[in-house]
Amino acid sequence: MTAPFLTVFVNGAVFNLISSSLSLRSPGVVYLLLRERELLREISKMKRRIIHILILLLVCCSAFSQKREISVARDWVKKGNNLDKAEQSMMHLLEDSTNRHNKKIWDILFESLRKQYEQGNEKLYLKQRYDTVSLFNIASRMFDVMQTYDSIDALPDKKGRIKLEYRKSNSELLNTLRPNLYNGGLFLIRKQKYAEAYKMLDQYIGTVEQPLFRAYHYASKDKSLPVVSYWAMYCGYKMKDTTKVMKHSSLALQDKLHHESAMQYLSDTYLLMGDTTQYIKTLKDGFELYPSTPFFYSHLVDHYSQQREWDRALALTDEALASDSTKLVYHVTKSSLLLNLGKYRESFMISDSLLQVNDSLPEAYLNAGLAKYNEGVTMEKSLNQTAKRKKTVLNYYREALPYLETYRKMREDRIDTWGLPLYTIYLNLNMGKKFDEIDKLMKK
Repeated sequence: MTAPFLTVFVNGAVFNLISSSLSLRSPGVVYLLLRERELLREISKMKRRIIHILILLLVCCSAFSQKREISVARDWVKKGNNLDKAEQSMMHLLEDSTNRHNKKIWDILFESLRKQYEQGNEKLYLKQRYDTVSLFNIASRMFDVMQTYDSIDALPDKKGRIKLEYRKSNSELLNTLRPNLYNGGLFLIRKQKYAEAYKMLDQYIGTVEQPLFRAYHYASKDKSLPVVSYWAMYCGYKMKDTTKVMKHSSLALQDKLHHESAMQYLSDTYLLMGDTTQYIKTLKDGFELYPSTPFFYSHLVDHYSQQREWDRALALTDEALASDSTKLVYHVTKSSLLLNLGKYRESFMISDSLLQVNDSLPEAYLNAGLAKYNEGVTMEKSLNQTAKRKKTVLNYYREALPYLETYRKMREDRIDTWGLPLYTIYLNLNMGKKFDEIDKLMKK
């Protein structure tokens, strides 16, 4: 009978031991197993030492590289060259959260920006070739950088103490540059660069709440805040960004010079947001303050017309006429509303009186013609038809005809408006040639 085997793995090699001659308690086997464990421990320790060494090397190399990067950037700033590279280099170092409290990096970064600004300002002063937008952008970056650093500078130390080393000097410098955020915003608006303009204007307004500028009391002393807020609102409006419009709307409405425009932007923004309640409220407020301004009136009339609230639209129009009876648009609109309310005679009287003063109003011709035409159609639909009533209907059509034909000449493209009324009139008045002509047009 063959003796059983015992398989032992030692350092990757396989040994088959005959169990009858060597048992697990055999000194040879025990020695091999213990030796294997010792070797594995030594290899593990060696691996850990190598990893530690590599980590130390990487840290040392990184620290050396960082020190060298800071040294090179400092040298650039001192000499006043490669300032943009110095800025980029320090911004790159700050991407590492461990560097966020390194004051040397912040100092070099701010100095690189300050000197860029000085050099750009000097070139503009000497009327040398320089991009004005670049100067404003540098100022904007200076505010971003120092506001961020100020929040770090204001953190308490290990003993809970707050030592603001740089706030006073930095705020003094930035306070002198602050008007350039506003000027830069206006400059960019003229260039129709609304996103960039909004950023600068928003920065200007944001300084009000920044601890860095607390000593200047901008909220109570800066009388330009409402107008700056208006232009920020304007930028948001041009970008169709409702959040940006609403952010500074309350302050923008305090700008008396642009208050009417701000109300218009606000109402349009509410409409864009789908807030009908605030949309109508803002239009009503605007109309109450500026009744002679077409914007608020026309938008309210459009809204009431879409809802078929003709009485409300007519009441609003009467208010508008009470504030300014010289505006033709109010009279024309009233004649149109009276048409929709079935008050044809009143509508005709308004339109006809307008044409006696000004015979170049297409809508007045249309409303006058439709008023007579609708009277005829209404009577024609009556159940009690008599020869006398039929004669009256035809008279209405004859009276409507010159007004509608004049409107057609003035608005040839509006066949959808004058087509059916003229078709009906030509048919009822037996005007064969004209009927055939318009019949062909209607069938196209």
